[in-house]
Amino acid sequence: MDSVIDKAFAAALYGDGDEGLDAGASMLAAAPGADDELRGRGEEYLRRAWERGWQPADVVRVVRRDLAETHLNLTAALIHAETGRYPHLPPRWATQLADIGPGAERPQDRFSSATVHLQLYRLLLRLPPIEPVGPPPGGAVPGPVEGEPRTLTRIRALLAKAEATGFPEEAEALTAKAQELMARHSVDEALLAARTHAKNVPAACRVGVDAPYETAKAILLDAVASANRCRAVWNEALGFTTVVGFEPDLEAVELLYTSLLVQGTSAMTRAEAEQRAGGRKRTKTFRQSFLMAYAHRIGGRLATAGEHAVTEAAETSRDTALLPVLAARDVAVTDRAEQMFPETTTTRVRGATDGAGWTHGTAAADRAHVPGRGGRAPDADRSLGRGRGR
Repeated sequence: MDSVIDKAFAAALYGDGDEGLDAGASMLAAAPGADDELRGRGEEYLRRAWERGWQPADVVRVVRRDLAETHLNLTAALIHAETGRYPHLPPRWATQLADIGPGAERPQDRFSSATVHLQLYRLLLRLPPIEPVGPPPGGAVPGPVEGEPRTLTRIRALLAKAEATGFPEEAEALTAKAQELMARHSVDEALLAARTHAKNVPAACRVGVDAPYETAKAILLDAVASANRCRAVWNEALGFTTVVGFEPDLEAVELLYTSLLVQGTSAMTRAEAEQRAGGRKRTKTFRQSFLMAYAHRIGGRLATAGEHAVTEAAETSRDTALLPVLAARDVAVTDRAEQMFPETTTTRVRGATDGAGWTHGTAAADRAHVPGRGGRAPDADRSLGRGRGR
């Protein structure tokens, strides 16, 4: 059956049109005995993707963006089958696999099923190399960690409540407390590592930045990363930002960004409903301006909050080593980011054109209730680090 698959793949995977796909799908539809080998080839393409720096969530993100639900189901099934081969998986993979789900495939006729396989394999085959943010499966991984730190569990619970409540004052208290715990947790981890001479080094993770309004979302994520002593590099073409930092700070960035994005999107929906109720029709421009203002205001407030937290920690602990320790970690993070992205460029992103959207977005950022003060005018701009695959 290899010859049938080889011929089908030669016809379907290396061209851009539908003619080759149809020819390849017809060959596979007429060869039921090739089904196992066909799925095996899909797992092989996934292994190649892992070797080129991709992780399960990255693959799913691209498939969701470029293909259809049937391809997404097939992708999930193949990922679970392929990763089931390994006795141990790298950090973060278990969470990604749980988020992906089992990927139940819907029954299709043989030609349609073969077409879906070939379309997916064409995409997998063309994935470019990207900067790895961890080892591929099958390599050496750190020993198992029993659960997560209690502080992160508390932060997660506080942010979940902030997202769920319909009362701005309650969300204010919950989010402020979560930010306070994040900053304190980061300082404690840095001091502990210094005192025990732990050989901690900066790590990295990827966070999806999906359309629509991906520029505003990337700015928000950059602000959250900077406030938590991390560096963020946005890959617009592939729809993600790579965040570089020490592990406790990466966890804080993921939690806070996700929560602030949920809160901001909910606030935008409410503001748009109020505008419609007032007889003013709002558009994509309103939403874009809203989220840009939200991201800019949050950036200023997070920066102030981070500086305040460090100052307070230094005064409380009276540990003269704190500021040098944090400075050394900042240098290590910058060095790691520059090693990963030697060709990073900086893009200046210009802001909003809808004044009402900007005003509502700024107010929503204030209600997100991160301690501190700050903000920018609608014509302000911000720099974003951008990287590309190697």
